Amino acid sequence: MTLKRHLGRYALSGLLQWALEYAVVLALSQWLLPIAAANVIGRVCGALFGFWLNGRWTFAGHSHGLSRLAGLRFVLVWAAMTALNTTWVGLIAHHTDLRTAQLLKPVGDIITAGLGFLLSRHWVYRR
Repeated sequence: MTLKRHLGRYALSGLLQWALEYAVVLALSQWLLPIAAANVIGRVCGALFGFWLNGRWTFAGHSHGLSRLAGLRFVLVWAAMTALNTTWVGLIAHHTDLRTAQLLKPVGDIITAGLGFLLSRHWVYRR
């Protein structure tokens, strides 16, 4: 599959995944939890959906797909991206306020999505 097709599918999958994640983060941080904790829970929800969708649709093919090894690799990449993303929103909230952190969260999401795409295409889903 071409880079263009992978990138297009990853972008669409990512938008769906991100919408779920962001909704969970907003709801939890507004009423129940500090933003860092809400961010981790939101990322878990998005990750479960995204792993399945990217493995079955975005990167599906003879040299890519879902497997136990892909799951392990995904967890490693996800943990690193979550740490990076959570540090981002936590620092913003600490130095400004919750609303600013909520509004700037998408910037961190874009950065980690780009890194996640490269790692997913070339390592996570590769057989």
